[in-house]
Amino acid sequence: MGEARWRDAHLHLAAHGEELDSVSLRACGSVGECLEILARAAADAPRDAWITARHARVESWTERRWPTSRELDEATGGRCAFVQSFDHHALAASTRAMERTGVLEYAGDGVIERDGSGRATGLLLEGTANAFLAALPAKTDAEVRGHIERAQDDLLSRGIVEVHDMFTTAAMARALREMERDGSLRMRVWLYATPEHFDEVRAELGAPVGIGRRDEDGRVRFRGMKLFTDGTLNSRTAHMLHPFAEPIAEHPCGTPLLEDGFIREAMLRGAREGFDVTAHAIGDGAVRRMLDLYESLDADERGLTLRIEHAQFVDEADVGRFLGLGVGRGRVIASMQPCHLLADIEALHRLVPGRIDRAFPVRDLVEAAEAHGVRAEEVVWFGSDTPVVDPSPSENVQAAVHRRRAGMPADAMVAPGQALDEATAVRLMRSAEG
Repeated sequence: MGEARWRDAHLHLAAHGEELDSVSLRACGSVGECLEILARAAADAPRDAWITARHARVESWTERRWPTSRELDEATGGRCAFVQSFDHHALAASTRAMERTGVLEYAGDGVIERDGSGRATGLLLEGTANAFLAALPAKTDAEVRGHIERAQDDLLSRGIVEVHDMFTTAAMARALREMERDGSLRMRVWLYATPEHFDEVRAELGAPVGIGRRDEDGRVRFRGMKLFTDGTLNSRTAHMLHPFAEPIAEHPCGTPLLEDGFIREAMLRGAREGFDVTAHAIGDGAVRRMLDLYESLDADERGLTLRIEHAQFVDEADVGRFLGLGVGRGRVIASMQPCHLLADIEALHRLVPGRIDRAFPVRDLVEAAEAHGVRAEEVVWFGSDTPVVDPSPSENVQAAVHRRRAGMPADAMVAPGQALDEATAVRLMRSAEG
């Protein structure tokens, strides 16, 4: 792959830096092993320290279940502790951690798993997990900058010179602005903020109306708004057109998030003010919903870039719509992470066996672009979603070209008809800045 200068079109910059220095469960294979790791961390930590472990991939564990709050209590000596899923959409918390954050009183979107007696097991999904994380002690500006610097060093070592951050906060904006001013920022960074952070980030950067087209010579660019419209595959909360093979009882087809009216208004605001709208949409139901809402806009309202992030499943009927809905300045981008396939192979076979042929349909989208006379790299972008998975560009090449983990036999390929040639996969990751 040579000395290419890469773009990671979807990541979480500060979180990547933070996880580089966190207790990792990447190599963990069971609940027992997880609890042993936590017990060792607790033994070496001050009594009042939070014990946290990240990157749990429970679907690959022997028991295929989360540790309970009682097990976490015992392993950590009753401390505040939690284990976070690799995809950041689920976590298991100790009793004291749930009490300290007040999460059991949370009444918004999300799931609090309970046992037969109604007691919380400790497992929190989607909005409830987010509420728990939001209640944790806030990072200082110095800590946030440290995480970004740590992430930058690691990403540059991999040849990644352009990144698109998908969960920007005001603290991150301050740190990046300072780094740009003092000359320590050595990569280009596009920023996307969720609705609750959007105005604060814009104010921090002094970005006026038309933020997506401002200061194109600067390293830091505030590009738009990020919406979460469904959950994830491993949590069985991705919004699917067909039920999961082993669904959550109350959510057989996953969990749609946000009201249609809210999403549509965000699109209209983006068209008026000149910023992108980027939507987390993993399931084929979530993807179709975003395309339907975009299509519902009048032609003169569709003058914005809609980025559909992940697009892990796309129904056959919707592939061409990515290219056919753009009007004037408007376009739809499929911002995908094929590298997730490498870790999700077992979950794909177990949870969506009937739709596995629609997983990561990169070839369909590339061919649709070419059929419309559009260069694929203009509308299909690859990223990693780090720290969810390793950000090495070679991981996307492995997944997009070979459709299986290295060392697996050829018959283990997932949806082999969606395989790309290496040259095309590389094109979808090259930075236009390099």
